[in-house]
Amino acid sequence: MAESGDEWQVARRRKRAAGASKILQAGSAQRSFQEPLDISKTLQRIRDTVSELRCEEFWPQWKEKILVATSSALWSPPKDNISDGRPQLECVCYGLGPFSSSMSARYQLAMLLLLLDAAQISLKNCCVYDPVFTSGEREVLTELGVTVLTENEEGKRLATRPTLFYLMHCGKALYNNLLWKNWSVQCLPRLSVIGNSFSSMRDRATEREFSRDYSYITQAVSVCDEVELSCPSRWIDVFSDTAVITFPPDGLGSLPQCTWAEPPEPQYRHCPDLEIIQRGTELREEVN
Repeated sequence: MAESGDEWQVARRRKRAAGASKILQAGSAQRSFQEPLDISKTLQRIRDTVSELRCEEFWPQWKEKILVATSSALWSPPKDNISDGRPQLECVCYGLGPFSSSMSARYQLAMLLLLLDAAQISLKNCCVYDPVFTSGEREVLTELGVTVLTENEEGKRLATRPTLFYLMHCGKALYNNLLWKNWSVQCLPRLSVIGNSFSSMRDRATEREFSRDYSYITQAVSVCDEVELSCPSRWIDVFSDTAVITFPPDGLGSLPQCTWAEPPEPQYRHCPDLEIIQRGTELREEVN
């Protein structure tokens, strides 16, 4: 796993969700002028990384915990989501990062591919998006077989069927937006999230500001189930603070009915250092 010191610096920055998107956003224009990506070489590096992760001791533990934690949400869908006796599972990945230049992002992509195989989710049913992707990286993802989204959804995607959301080291606003879009007792149980622990987000923030700016995460903490995914110390920069988050219907029923009435869309007026790249911002960066 020998890599340059520069790549490890990128990995350490991705460990901090608060700064990752801003760093990548600032560098997106510069990356667009880099030499064309060697597609074949990049694909081989990714496949080698998948093979490496598959041999790691923590992978079987992650696999078991994830499949057990998501079994209800992913494998017990409504009857209208079943075709030929099998559920039509989906996966959405946001904020992966520049995997052609960042070792951390590449290992997170490799983990995503392992999870898709373990959960029996078709590659074509996995949608991937990050505004920092170069055209070469989008081509690599297409060659891998996943679906590359063309629009920055800001996490505001409605889960119409059982969906695994892979949001490694993403900003709080992305999680908050996802919860808002699915804020109902019908939709939330369809979600399984692999990403930053909600309780850790809350514990690291000022309670008053966190409740004001990220109200949906604040409410979800008390009703979601979190399963910690621990890893060896040498993988902390890549997979730190990761959990499987699900939303059992029984827990959602404990919230007052008024909780679900016309939930307002998040605005983030008090967040000058928002941790996500908002729609349109990536275009201005490339023009500049």
